[in-house]
Amino acid sequence: MHKSKNMVKKHTVLDLFCGCGGMSLGFEMAGFDVELAIDNWEDALVTYRKNHKRVKTVNGDLSTLKPEDVELKYNINNIDVIIGGPPCQGFSVAGKRIINDDRNKLYKSFVRFVEHFRPKAFVMENVPNILSIGDGVIKDTILKDFTRLGYSVCCSVLTASDYGTPQNRRRAVFVGQKEELSFTFPERSIKEPVTTEEAISDLPEGSLDDGSDYPSIPRSDYQRMIRRGATKLYNHQITIHTAETQRIIAMVPDGGNYKCLPKEMWNLRKVHIAWTRMNSKKPCFTIDTGHRHHFHYKFNRIPTVRESARIQSFPDNFIFVGSRTSQNRQVGNAVPPLMAKAIAEQLMKEL
Repeated sequence: MHKSKNMVKKHTVLDLFCGCGGMSLGFEMAGFDVELAIDNWEDALVTYRKNHKRVKTVNGDLSTLKPEDVELKYNINNIDVIIGGPPCQGFSVAGKRIINDDRNKLYKSFVRFVEHFRPKAFVMENVPNILSIGDGVIKDTILKDFTRLGYSVCCSVLTASDYGTPQNRRRAVFVGQKEELSFTFPERSIKEPVTTEEAISDLPEGSLDDGSDYPSIPRSDYQRMIRRGATKLYNHQITIHTAETQRIIAMVPDGGNYKCLPKEMWNLRKVHIAWTRMNSKKPCFTIDTGHRHHFHYKFNRIPTVRESARIQSFPDNFIFVGSRTSQNRQVGNAVPPLMAKAIAEQLMKEL
């Protein structure tokens, strides 16, 4: 059977600072074709390659990588969309010094890649306070940088739980297009947010070997969705805490925190988020990179990698590789795929 001449070619994507591939996955779910992904952390790239087998990957420092060299070496030229989240260490400096701060080389490299490849659009995500730091000087600088390149840019803070992710993670998102901008950020796509219990209640208290059968049937629509395409369970190995740590965790109720402990115990850990339990009836707080202060809503332990991945909206057939510490960091650093998918679907309408 001959292919129709009218078959539409998929829009191509270049993913900068790709990590393990959460943003790539969301764009793939929306029908985009990710051609190349770049990061300088090999652990994350090993996971990326395992789950995005068709995508070329580059382990490189984007502050020194030249886009013209990348184009030649990897035969990448006709890029429709550039996506990514450059690290933002330098964005914490208020005032005009921000523009020349050495730590912003990675952000400037994102600009440089956009300038070289001239995609139809770009999507850049970052921490929410990037819009307010220094009375908006950072935001203004970003808008000027891309406007100078001929892009119309809009920005907004999105909350992942509005798009089916069981987590109240907030991210600032900049979207730019070559043509006069008609992009509007996606509206909330669900009536009721997915709760932590709906996300992970089918996963057991104890460890399972990688490749184990599921120990129970799905208990929610979210679990049915997240299991689609998966036949076995991976990345569900628990952390064994000391008896004393477990005793203290047990004193904190579902959804509670250190203030639920006797006052003399409040300073056992020197961070305000210590001894925080997930709330089973609400979306989870932001999953971090494994600081061991957040606990399961029911079990007296920190979440497993698979539980954290569920809360980030990674499907169960997305398998993480590396040490447990590395896997937790990969999950915590990622863009929730369902939020990325919502942005990508909206952008697809514009393209």
